[in-house]
Amino acid sequence: MTPRRLIVLTYVVLLCVFGGWAGAMFLEARGEYLQLRQVQAAGEARLAAAEARFKEQEIFLKRLRNDPDFAEHVIRQQLGYGRKGEVVIRFDPGF
Repeated sequence: MTPRRLIVLTYVVLLCVFGGWAGAMFLEARGEYLQLRQVQAAGEARLAAAEARFKEQEIFLKRLRNDPDFAEHVIRQQLGYGRKGEVVIRFDPGF
């Protein structure tokens, strides 16, 4: 084998090794990228759900502040209060 062929063969082998290494690094980086995209999509979905819940709570709070009938309904239902002269009967929800 001539020295010229040996040098060319060495370059080809080195190029193949470098190409394989670069391909492996690319695949690893692509996997990490796809995983981060999934994490981002999940985070955006949680954010959208939290924003929707916040808007619902904002509307609920506005109604509590501005609508006395609604406020009375919520107080009676959630706190179990009654008007003067009313008897409030509470049942155990465990049955």
